[in-house]
Amino acid sequence: MKKVIGLLLVAVLASPLAGLVGVAALMNPAAISCGSVSGSLAVSSVPDSLTAQTRDGRSLTLNSRQLTHAATIITIGSQTAGVGRDGVLIAIMAALTESTLRMLANTGAYPESADFPNDGVGSDHDSLGLFQMRPVSGWGTVAELMDPAHQARAFFGGPSGPNAGSPRGLLDIAGWQLLDPGAAAQAVEVSAYPDRYQNFRPVAESIITALTRAQSASPAGAPPIVPETASVVFPLPAGSYTSTDSFGWRTDPYSGARAFHSGSDLAAPAGTPILAAADGIVSFAGQRGTYGGLITIDHTIDGERITSYYAHMYDDGIHVATGDSVAAGQHIGDVGSAGKSTGPHLHLEIRPGGAGQTPVNAVEWLNKHRATGLAGAEVATAGCRPGKAQ
Repeated sequence: MKKVIGLLLVAVLASPLAGLVGVAALMNPAAISCGSVSGSLAVSSVPDSLTAQTRDGRSLTLNSRQLTHAATIITIGSQTAGVGRDGVLIAIMAALTESTLRMLANTGAYPESADFPNDGVGSDHDSLGLFQMRPVSGWGTVAELMDPAHQARAFFGGPSGPNAGSPRGLLDIAGWQLLDPGAAAQAVEVSAYPDRYQNFRPVAESIITALTRAQSASPAGAPPIVPETASVVFPLPAGSYTSTDSFGWRTDPYSGARAFHSGSDLAAPAGTPILAAADGIVSFAGQRGTYGGLITIDHTIDGERITSYYAHMYDDGIHVATGDSVAAGQHIGDVGSAGKSTGPHLHLEIRPGGAGQTPVNAVEWLNKHRATGLAGAEVATAGCRPGKAQ
């Protein structure tokens, strides 16, 4: 085995990035899908200013406007499946390097750019905004690139990005999780000065620490603060399940008696990824009676507390822990048949008002809230609990 690993390492050193991805996947199947996931981030507050040192010892003070742009990057990153904290870190490093986190107009190339909210004027070719993106390169129109949220979405790219992979965002770069963060930023920015980004890593780390906190942090005895979700998704990949539409009164398959069934059963092969239906905080993860392996997540949707239940997982099919923050579409567990179950399926409950409140038909609720399905590529990059193969 040692000889095999040694040969693989030689291959890594001698091969391009594609080789790195292949070897990482061979030695750790979770490396690609979990590498960027270290919990969802949520902006707690934006301070008036922040002073931090770059790697070369230079002191940099950022004002509330710059930190607000960082907050936008963090928020967009937390809403984008597969980004995680590492991806947010890379994006902030890039924006610090390119514009010092300022929305820069460029009146020399585009006089109309000054008509949009901005933090000053730049003059690098026809570059605009936080990441100094160029309309001529296909990043977007002037109006789009003068929007910080559009720039963040374009930088992250991926299936939900605005450019369909051209130009490439971070998620469009195979194996970006295995790159040094500075090299990953350069892979997106394609700068003539590729070594600059790493210098801003300590500043980016300080920004993330200052602007975010663990979602479960709240005063003693108070329920955790759950921000409004950004989206609602169906909790199993499209085409992977069969809905039995079993919510309500039915004949219990065990006792044969008439009983009320509080969930919707979605039959799927064992091991099918279970996805968080919305952004939220895990309120329970473990074995619970007839549920078998159960995950419950608290959400805020349209201003209302909602708790979603995902049941019948085996112990090794639970990929989150109580207190974890999760994003809509994040891979939280795997379909199983633990507890009171006649075969592999997801027992899904939706309880408006929170845990213990009266459940509603989960499938109808998801349809009412326009839940979207996730394509296979999105599921592959959705978040997971580190250390567990997908």
